[in-house]
Formats: sequence, structure tokens, C-alpha cells
Amino acid sequence: MKYQKRNKAVVLLADGTIFHGKVVGNREGTAFGEVCFNTGMTGYQEIFTDPSYFGQLMVTTNAHIGNYGVEKSEIESESIKISGLICKNFSYDFSRPSADSSLEDFLNNNNLLAVSDIDTRALVSYIRDNGAMNAVISTDVDNIEGLKAELNKIPDMKGLELASKVSTTEPYYIGEESSSIKIAALDLGIKKNILRNLANCGAYIKVFPYNASFEDLNAWNPNGYFLSNGPGDPEPLVSAQNVAKEIIKRDLPLFGICLGHQVIALANGVSTYKMHNGHRGINHPVKNMITGKGEITSQNHGFAVSREDVEAHPDLEITHFHLNDDTVAGLRMKNKNCFSVQYHPEASPGPHDADYLFDQFIENIKK
Repeated sequence: MKYQKRNKAVVLLADGTIFHGKVVGNREGTAFGEVCFNTGMTGYQEIFTDPSYFGQLMVTTNAHIGNYGVEKSEIESESIKISGLICKNFSYDFSRPSADSSLEDFLNNNNLLAVSDIDTRALVSYIRDNGAMNAVISTDVDNIEGLKAELNKIPDMKGLELASKVSTTEPYYIGEESSSIKIAALDLGIKKNILRNLANCGAYIKVFPYNASFEDLNAWNPNGYFLSNGPGDPEPLVSAQNVAKEIIKRDLPLFGICLGHQVIALANGVSTYKMHNGHRGINHPVKNMITGKGEITSQNHGFAVSREDVEAHPDLEITHFHLNDDTVAGLRMKNKNCFSVQYHPEASPGPHDADYLFDQFIENIKK
């Protein structure tokens, strides 16, 4: 091991529960956020850089983190977006020949605090039973009462608007300018791989800030519209909901993923709610109600669309549902060119079961 002696660290949950561990490297510090866990065996680099995780302390359930280093081509945004990392065993050395650097260097370059030697099985079991909650990780192990006082000041994720923290501030372009298919994408925390998939389908994409109006998007004269994934509660995103309403009113091609899916639901008067734990992993089973087929999917969301509201809506139908808990995983409008999914078809962590959704969007545009 690179460090023979490492400082003690704690994970303090909002209800006062404490887990003890050690800080990664020789750093000191404190980080706050909503504690959540991801069950993926691989993909830690993509998780850490996914804007949808902004404001969250990530618990990785895989026992070893860092063993294959990091590679520049696998980032989902320009920087790490999680608030902090909690893991069992942290690997200071890596063995993948194509890696650009160690995970430790990557964390240090992004000034991210990480805590290891935590009993992550016990921590995840506790979160499963008691639900997602705010937490703090810190090397200030002798100041528990002070940490509790600071933790009490951290706002709850419900009602929190975070898209503004991760969205682009200026429009930018992806793909071939000569393409006959132009897509206007509203960036609520968009992942790079979504843009790659759209570009690989032959589209030219203009990415707009989270607060862009329908008039802003429509002035580019696009053929289709896309609402991206992102962090936080969808309810405060009134501007994005208004954009969706205007697109739907004009029956223009619209596709939404994750947070975009929730925004489309809210634009139709369907409510959303904060889940007890959320879905975060790369092997979540979904059933496609249209084809009858099962899909193994990558998911990352702490809010969900009300199934009862969708089923009672005359213009909406459920196209996909999660086989573990029957939550809504996809919907479409019966009389409009609009559909969305709660999961991430661009992630493809092995299975490519959901790739067809990008092709479906392009076909909807061509119609």
C-alpha cells in the first residue's frame, strides 16, 4: 500500500449514525451531500463524472475501487460531480494499460475527498432500510457535534434545483454540421455519451443552457428536441416544463431521458415523488410493454413519476416499467410525437438492450 499510515475519517448520517474509516491518501477535509449507493461492479469513473450525481456522496458497493485507473475518454463531463466518495478498499495502483492516471490522482486533481475502509455492506443495508439522507464525510473525527451542526444546515434533496449548477452557460454544437437532422438539446446535466449516441445516429446537435426558452431552441429551426438527464428535484424546473409544454403543444418530435422524462411528465400534469432509495446501478431489469421484451438497463435517479397519475391520464401510456418495484420506466403520448424513459440507454454497460431508443427518436423525426 502506498500510504502506511492514513488519517482516521468518519461518515456521519443525518440521523446521527456514524461509520468509521480512513481517508484516501493523506488529505484532510469535510464534504457534505445526500448519501446514496451504486451497485455497479465497474464504471466508477463514469459515475463520478455524471452530472446527475451532483450534490451526492457516493457509496460504491463493489469492494475494490480504483484498480483499473481512469481514462480520459470515459468521463461524462469535464469534472467530477459527486460531493465525495465512500468505499471499502481503495486501490492506489492500477493495472489497465490504457489508463491515463490513477484514481487517486484524478480525485486529487478534482479536489475530491474520499473515505475508504468503511463497512459499505453495513452502510448500504442501513440506507436501504432508512432511506437516502444527508450525510457528511470528514477527517475532523474529534468534532462530531460541530459536524452535526453543519450537517443540519444542508438542504434536503427534495425541492432542490440543481440543473443550474451543472448546465452549460453557453450553447455549443456536437456532430456534423452538414447533417439533415438537427436536434436542440436542453442541458439539465447532460452526459457526453448521450451526445455521442445522437451524433452517431447522424444528428447535428445544439446544446442549450437549462434555462433556455422554447423560443431560443426553436429559433435554430431544429427537426427534433431532447430533454437531458440531470440532478435534483424536477418540480422546481418550471422553465424546462414550459419548454416541454410548448414542444408538445406543437406536436414536435420530443425525447426525454431521466430528469427529462420527469419534466415531460410534469408538463402533462403528472406528479413526481422522491423515492425511498432510488435506482442506481447498471443491471436494473425493465420490461418493454410494447414489445414484451426485457431490458437490462443502467439507472441513476432518486425521483420517479407517479404510476397512478400516468395510468389515469387519457393522453399518456406506460411503455416500460421497472421489474423490481413496478415504477414507471418509460412513457409516451398517444396523440403526440413525444416519448421518454427513466433509465440511461446511452450507458450500455455490457448489454445494448436500449440502444434502439435513439434510433426510435431519429425515426420519429424523419416521420
